[in-house]
Amino acid sequence: MNPQKLETMLDEGDEEIARVREARHRISERFGHDPYRLVAHYMEQQKEDPGKLIPAPETEHDEH
Repeated sequence: MNPQKLETMLDEGDEEIARVREARHRISERFGHDPYRLVAHYMEQQKEDPGKLIPAPETEHDEH
């Protein structure tokens, strides 16, 4: 692969990650960065539109 193209792909990936982190930060900020309030918010979102969520895969821990 062309090193310049690889660098461009990495830069674009970094930019995408930065956008996701910024969005997560803004959401957390709305709840005073309080993890309990933030989780409560996400749980409410989950109740409102459960079809948007993908269930987590079962783990070995889940089976016991």
